[in-house]
Order: sequence, then structure tokens, then C-alpha cells
Amino acid sequence: MVQFPTLGTLAVERALDRADLVARPVADALAAFGSADRVAVAPIDPRLADTADFCAAYRVPLAASANCVVVTGKRAGESRWAGVVILATTRADVNGAIRRRLDVRKLSFAPMAEAVERSGMEYGGITPIGLPADWPILIDAAVVAAGPVVIGAGIRGAKIVLDGALLAALPGAEVIKDLATPV
Repeated sequence: MVQFPTLGTLAVERALDRADLVARPVADALAAFGSADRVAVAPIDPRLADTADFCAAYRVPLAASANCVVVTGKRAGESRWAGVVILATTRADVNGAIRRRLDVRKLSFAPMAEAVERSGMEYGGITPIGLPADWPILIDAAVVAAGPVVIGAGIRGAKIVLDGALLAALPGAEVIKDLATPV
């Protein structure tokens, strides 16, 4: 039997057994993910889904919480979208490393309504697992090296717990050193 990482006071279960605790695109992606048996999920109070509130309530260190932000930019009239995964103790280098990687003149955080619509996930729960296949998933190397981390589950009422290194195996994932800077 697989031993799931635990963080704080979260009561984790095998994510594959709890499709009710993840958004539909996340459930579909987990079903196709070769390492899904090493991914756990835990129910949380949806009012506490935002990082600072969640970490305080569930005693999860900020350094073990990874956020996925959706960014967008244009080049020659073509919209480019990406999911960016960084630790909660850092700030995404939107105007540097991320903008250069997407090869756009101007990059911004996606408007909430568009991020929700395009990802099929709830705002405050967007996760790299299950993002559209044509989006790159840019992961800061510090997330991969962090050990067990908490990420969104696609809904505000749950969090996924997994070893950060597993994120590097997601389709479209790219691990990039210095994608974020310390806060």
C-alpha cells in the first residue's frame, strides 16, 4: 500500500478514490497520470482555500504550499496561456523568466473569469493537474525540490498533497530554475 505524504492537520486519502474532491479536468488527468497512485487529496473548508488562511487553519508551512497561477500574453496576435507553479514563499517572475519562456512582449495574470472558464476549475483551487493540454506548465525548481507540497484540487473545498517532484512528470511540465524569487 502506498504511504501518502501528510502535511499539517490534513486528513489525506488516495485522490483516485475521491473524484468528488477534485474538479472534473483534475479527475480526468489523474486517471491518465502514471503516478496518480502517489497523489492524495484532503477535504478542506472552502472558505479557507486561500493560501494564508489555509496554511494557518491546517498548520501547513507556507514553504510546503505551492500555488498555480494562470498567465497569458500575446505574440503576433496569438494568445499564449500557461500555468505557473511556485511556492507560496516566492513571487512569480512574470516580467522576466516567464515572459521570456512564453516569448511574449507583455505577460499578465489571467483575468479570474477567463482562468476559471478555460481551466474548468474554481478560482482559488486552480491546479497544474488537468490544465488544458496546449498550455505549458512552468514549475519553479524549488517546488520540485520541496518534498511534500499542497496544491489546489480544482475546487475550493479540497487540496492535493503530493511530492513536488511528481509535478515534473505532468504532461507539458517544464522545470525552470529561478522561475520565482523569494518574497
